[in-house]
Amino acid sequence: MAGLSFCGNNVTKNAYSVDTGMLNNGCFVDALNLVPHVFLLFITFPILFIGWGSQSSKVQIHHNTWLHFPGHNLRWILTFTLLFVHVCEIAEGIMDTNHLHLFMPAFMGFIAATTSVVYYHNIETSNFPKLLLALFIYWVLAFITKSIKLWKFAEYGVGVLHLRFCITALLVVLYGLLMAVEINVIRVRRYVFFANPQKVKPPEDLQDLGVRFLQPFVNLLSKATYWWMNPLIIGAHKRPIELKKIGKLPIAMRALTNYLKLKDAYEDQRVKKAPSIWRSMYRAFGRPILLSSTFRYLADLLGFAGPLCIYGIVEHLNKKPASTAPLFPTLSLSQPPLLAVLLFLALVLQRTFLQASYYVTIETGINLRGALLAMIYNKILRLSTSNMSMGEMTLGQINNLVAIETNQLMWFLFLCPNLWAMPVQIVMGVILLYYLLGTSALIGASVIVLLAPVQYLIATKLADTQKSTLDQSTERLKKTTEILKGIKLLKLYAWENIFCDSVEDTRGKELTSLRTFALYTSMSIFMNAAIPIAAVLVTFVSHALINKSKPSSSEAFAALALFHILVTPLFLLSTVVRFAVKAMVSVQKLGEFLQSDEIGDDSWRNGDMSVSLEACKKHPGTTKAINRKQPLLYQMDNYEQPARRPLRPNETEDVAVKVNGGFFTWGSNLSTLSDINICIPTGQLTMIVGQVGCGKSSLLLAMLGEMQTLSGKVYWSNKNRYSVGYATQKSWLLNATVEDNITFGSPFNKQRYKTVIDACSLQPDVDLLPFGDQTEIGERGINLSGGQRQRICVARALYQNTNIVFLDDPFSALDIHLSDHLMQEGILKFLQDDKRTVVLVTHKLQYLIHADWIIAMKDGSVLREGTLKDIQTHDVELYEHWKTLMNRQDQELEKDTEIDNCQTALERKTLRRAFYSREAKNQVDDDEEEEEEEEEEDDNMSTTTSRRSKIPWRVCWQYLSSGGFLMVFLMVFSKLLKHSVMVAIDYWLAEWTANGDGPAGLPDSYYVPVFIILCGAGIALCLITSLTVEFLGLSAATNLHHNLLNKIIHAPIRFFDVTPLGQILNRFSADTNIIDQHIPPTLESLTRSTLLCLSAIGVIAFVTPSFLIALIPLAVSFYFIQKYFRVASKDLQDLDDSTQLPLLCHFSETAEGLTTIRAFRHESRFKQKMLELTDTNNTAYLFLSAANRWLEVRTDYLGAVIVLTAAVASIWSSGKNLPSSMVGLGLTYALTVTNYLNWVVRNLADLEVQMAAVKKVNSFLSTESENYEGSMDTTQVPEDWPQHGEIKIQDLCVRYDPLLKPVLKHVNAYINPGQKVGICGRTGSGKSSLSLAFFNMVDVFEGRIIIDGIDICKLPLQTLRSRLSIILQDPVLFSGSIRFNLDPERTCTDDRLWEALEIAQLKNMVKALSGGLDAVVTEGGENFSVGQRQLFCLARAFVRKSSILIMDEATASIDMATENVLQKVVMTAFADRTVVTIAHLVSSILEAEQVLVFSAGQLVECDSAVNLLAQQDSLFSVLVRTHK
Repeated sequence: MAGLSFCGNNVTKNAYSVDTGMLNNGCFVDALNLVPHVFLLFITFPILFIGWGSQSSKVQIHHNTWLHFPGHNLRWILTFTLLFVHVCEIAEGIMDTNHLHLFMPAFMGFIAATTSVVYYHNIETSNFPKLLLALFIYWVLAFITKSIKLWKFAEYGVGVLHLRFCITALLVVLYGLLMAVEINVIRVRRYVFFANPQKVKPPEDLQDLGVRFLQPFVNLLSKATYWWMNPLIIGAHKRPIELKKIGKLPIAMRALTNYLKLKDAYEDQRVKKAPSIWRSMYRAFGRPILLSSTFRYLADLLGFAGPLCIYGIVEHLNKKPASTAPLFPTLSLSQPPLLAVLLFLALVLQRTFLQASYYVTIETGINLRGALLAMIYNKILRLSTSNMSMGEMTLGQINNLVAIETNQLMWFLFLCPNLWAMPVQIVMGVILLYYLLGTSALIGASVIVLLAPVQYLIATKLADTQKSTLDQSTERLKKTTEILKGIKLLKLYAWENIFCDSVEDTRGKELTSLRTFALYTSMSIFMNAAIPIAAVLVTFVSHALINKSKPSSSEAFAALALFHILVTPLFLLSTVVRFAVKAMVSVQKLGEFLQSDEIGDDSWRNGDMSVSLEACKKHPGTTKAINRKQPLLYQMDNYEQPARRPLRPNETEDVAVKVNGGFFTWGSNLSTLSDINICIPTGQLTMIVGQVGCGKSSLLLAMLGEMQTLSGKVYWSNKNRYSVGYATQKSWLLNATVEDNITFGSPFNKQRYKTVIDACSLQPDVDLLPFGDQTEIGERGINLSGGQRQRICVARALYQNTNIVFLDDPFSALDIHLSDHLMQEGILKFLQDDKRTVVLVTHKLQYLIHADWIIAMKDGSVLREGTLKDIQTHDVELYEHWKTLMNRQDQELEKDTEIDNCQTALERKTLRRAFYSREAKNQVDDDEEEEEEEEEEDDNMSTTTSRRSKIPWRVCWQYLSSGGFLMVFLMVFSKLLKHSVMVAIDYWLAEWTANGDGPAGLPDSYYVPVFIILCGAGIALCLITSLTVEFLGLSAATNLHHNLLNKIIHAPIRFFDVTPLGQILNRFSADTNIIDQHIPPTLESLTRSTLLCLSAIGVIAFVTPSFLIALIPLAVSFYFIQKYFRVASKDLQDLDDSTQLPLLCHFSETAEGLTTIRAFRHESRFKQKMLELTDTNNTAYLFLSAANRWLEVRTDYLGAVIVLTAAVASIWSSGKNLPSSMVGLGLTYALTVTNYLNWVVRNLADLEVQMAAVKKVNSFLSTESENYEGSMDTTQVPEDWPQHGEIKIQDLCVRYDPLLKPVLKHVNAYINPGQKVGICGRTGSGKSSLSLAFFNMVDVFEGRIIIDGIDICKLPLQTLRSRLSIILQDPVLFSGSIRFNLDPERTCTDDRLWEALEIAQLKNMVKALSGGLDAVVTEGGENFSVGQRQLFCLARAFVRKSSILIMDEATASIDMATENVLQKVVMTAFADRTVVTIAHLVSSILEAEQVLVFSAGQLVECDSAVNLLAQQDSLFSVLVRTHK
């Protein structure tokens, strides 16, 4: 070594001799090769340093300056190949150590190539092409010098057999190609030799700094390793990732772009035949799928390099050949070090290709989903209304299309490359196995193949069980929702346990199907784990029997590695096939939907004739909706405009809409409206009246073009053709703020907005809302009452600046004052001042005097049309009929005023209560949120970071302990045992194959039985572990739900006031579902992959202890990768979930409000919103999948490094008598690590997200329950207590919560048995609180209530509440039968029930129903009117014959006549009982024997009604006078 010189230390003179000519000295030629490399380094280093120096002072180059020069990707690929060849050249040169000139130039070449790519990258990002000249010169020089070398080799007869010749030839080709790429850049960009270089702009996306998804724009290396994600993922540690941070999608991935692609493909097929969605998908998205499949094939082929390299290495170590290295070694790849490096490179490439393939399919899948959503949405906007109302297309179906079918197709796309890649992989694997082990391999492989159908069967069974589980859980949720909505009633009647049991019943059924589900899941997991063991067992045993010889260790371990490879495709194949079947169903549903009926042509709005139904039938292709307000960019539909109709002058002036001979239908060919001839005068108020169901609303819709026209025409005058302000009868709100609901996309005009709000008397309601008109309302926001919703809808119609306003019965949910105010201020003043044409459908005949034009309808046709005067003179009968109706309405009016006043007051009261409780709720919530908030406050890094990246061990422990300690112990023990057995099997195989055939060797008969026993034990343990995990999960789910339900049902009523219903329901729906179905498989997968990785590392360390040194840096890097990834992944997952909800809501919202949207002509705005929502959700999803790729690439490379270190360590140790079979064992295990490392992290991240569900459920488990026990024993309470109904209230103080102020202070009163008592007071004076105190529902902290001599606070709650009865102000009915609603305990006879119904005036109605007492009550009692529901609640109180009845504002929602009946009934049926009436209407307690008047929580007056009225200044008489 001492004399290491450039040309070798060969002392003979010929090393430096140039006698035979300069170029014939090999050493000189190699020196020449150094020149270009050195030249490049000298030129580029200064430039790079200057560049970097100036850059570091500036901010980093922003991505809007990036460009790709032509041939960008090709250049990267060639440079990588060049680096690889240089490595080979160095390795080949080092084998002859003394000759520096053999590897020194190669080493310099390696550095130069690396520099060239760094240099190129910097030039490209800063867009400075002139500097590329240096690279061009380098390629030319290198090409020339290498060519000289190659020519000399050929001259000396060094041919293809020599490795050195092949390497040089490769280099010549590569340099030539790189030179060509460089020339191409010069040619295209026209710089250097051209006078005017071409100016190039970066792509449009990059100029928009909002685009943060850079995958399509970064260079090849960053694309392959997702390097550009680093700032995002590492930044997530400091502060959570928000929507702002992930920015917008690049144009090519936006829903609109992809929608147009798919739509063109779909429409092109229309010409020939019915379009097929499959074909359109292929035409729009076929190319990327093909690209992905190519990547996939490359990855799969490279995957087989692993087993082959193991074979080569072990084989070579077995032989231990004499190490001689000739000067020109022949082409030999059998050197173990070389094989180790090759194995490493093959793994890195394989993983890179695999991740690229995944990424491309996922991106395509997301693009497809965006396109499909846009297609579905467009179709929804054009669906014919009859389709929706006749139930051909229900909202549920549409929601399913959006939420399920599009996702099924997206998932199918993700998995489809597997469909054609897997069979190839399997065939290749089997061929290789045959080549290694002969026929016995085929027998082993056949085991795998034969068991595949079983797996498919299990997979289909799993899908079925999941369906039935879903049905059960929907049923359970329905019951839970009902309980939570009626919880107050259940508690007051002491029925919570009955209802709780009914939920537990359903839950029991659900658990049965969950048990089946768990069984099938564990079978599927078991098959996965057991198949490879079985295959290995069969293969090696049959090999021993057939060949009578043992396999060599190289064959055995190569075969083992191959079996590991084969299992994955076989397992996945069943999944993929199942998804393919699902995708076919989805496509069929989508196809049917896209082919369904559309609304007729919109031409009538243009002042053109309406196209009749017959005309549509002749050319079905032309019915397209079009949008005039859309900018061209979003003009999704091209259209042909029908010819204009010449207008007759008189029509344009005074008639806004005219219908001639109209016959309209809702889809069946029977006309709903027949022979309609009407005119709507411009700028006047037209009213449409008639009985319920005579077609008033249909007439409006027919004019709007929503109905199908059988014959006749609708004319619209020219001025009015844009949009129509339309308020439907069933109010429709957006999930948005109050302001957005009213302005509805129009510009905000303060003055106008204020006027509209006042006209609809919304101001008091808005003032109650926590954020005024910026409060979110709608499904996701705050629930308003019917009247409030309706007024907002009317306000929307008024606010829009439209010439025509259609109001469909706007007064139906309003009380008399509000209706009058709306009529005067809104319709007569606001709309008429603007000279807008108004069409009003109404039942309130007293408004007819205001009408300019009246249309009276009857049974789907027009009865009369004209002014009120016309009708008075020409149709006396009708006029008289109206007059009698009006008189009746007037009488009711006087009574109504009182009721209605309170109706509104009541609505506002409920709203107010909701918010007070909301505020208190915030205090409760704060405890939960504290953790999150602290994170935001602590900006000092360390605390937040540790908090965000900590794994929630405590929650995991709570989860496991709720599964039961025995199960946990079983799971841990069986898992550890299983993995030990697995290692033992492979170790035994190593022993068996290593055992020499010599006399010392033991016969096969010694090894085979042990091998069989071990494999059998392994298979059995696989079954046990898979069962224990699933059933651990099941028992945890059972216990958690049971505890949650009991806790919540027995919680004090206060809990329900302060906790939003949606939040409680979420625990029972989403969170329970996660605990039931998602946590167990994640847990299983996590433990399995972790133990596999640990056992693999253990085996490698056992074989070659030196591996442990390398393990430390690897472990550190793995720790950081998983730590960063988990935090980022959690954030991105949250973003994905939170952006999905608005999208789904927007779809269902649109489907519900179709008529309104189309009347207003707002289709384009809604399409725009849908596209934005889809893009937002897709951005989050793309980032999430890119983050997964980021992780997988990194863990895969780590795995490859582990394989490399393991291989190098074992080759290095093999000199020190390490048996080759052990090397095989170590390498086979090292190969499995690469597959499982990323699963450890992904499962960890998933489990962390899923454990949040357990945490939320646990947070509810800590709520206090009511004290059900009481200090008295049930036996001490007399059976018939309370027999008299005497009530003493002594110094009573009541509060809702120890933290809140008392609501009743020191109340003293005495109520005689059988007395009728009225309680009144202004809103919020504590009347209702007193009624709750009777039932011990609130915190009585001082004083007491004594009923018939017993202090109620001492009684067990169940006893107390079951002996009193109450009627609440909001009627609550449960789904079930009428009998169930009256008497859920099933204690009463039919006669008693009929008697109660008779008292409540319901007997005749119930008799008429089919089924009588067993007639069905739908959810919430929707199939009865509000008044009837209130009467049922009365009947319910009568059924329970208790001597005390409390009526809490019970007559609020029934009309006068019924109320009078009620008062009489109460007086007669309850003559001998104590009745306490809490009245908001003082008039209803004027006959009371005793009146208690409350004010601000104190009892201020207590006397009979007559006496109190006699005192002029008493609060009671003031209340009576002011009707408050």
